[in-house]
Amino acid sequence: MIRPFLVLFPFVLLACGVPTEQGASLVPAAFEGRLSEPGVQLIDARTPGEFAGGHLADATNLDWNGGQLEAIVHELDKTRPVLIYCASGRRSAAARDFLLDHGFKDVVDLQGGINAWAAAGKPLEN
Repeated sequence: MIRPFLVLFPFVLLACGVPTEQGASLVPAAFEGRLSEPGVQLIDARTPGEFAGGHLADATNLDWNGGQLEAIVHELDKTRPVLIYCASGRRSAAARDFLLDHGFKDVVDLQGGINAWAAAGKPLEN
């Protein structure tokens, strides 16, 4: 007999935002946990004006709408994890898919973007 927990376990993991081979969206607490991993490349996909209004510590601003990420994708290290966020999660999800399409293996975006991060009381830098 298969226990119900074992059947539901993979779905629980996905709902919690555990990264998959193809990438994932993580809730703020899980995203914050990944920030301390060695070699993380943290990308803020918002505009420079949005970035100036507050951002995560050590983030590099590469405006997705302005094409900055696409222009420098060859300069990023495909072997290192990429954590990416925007305001609400839409741009970073598109950027995550772009990076995965370009051979990156570990790309995670912040579910709900920096808005969710701030709502969770997580720190921002100006």
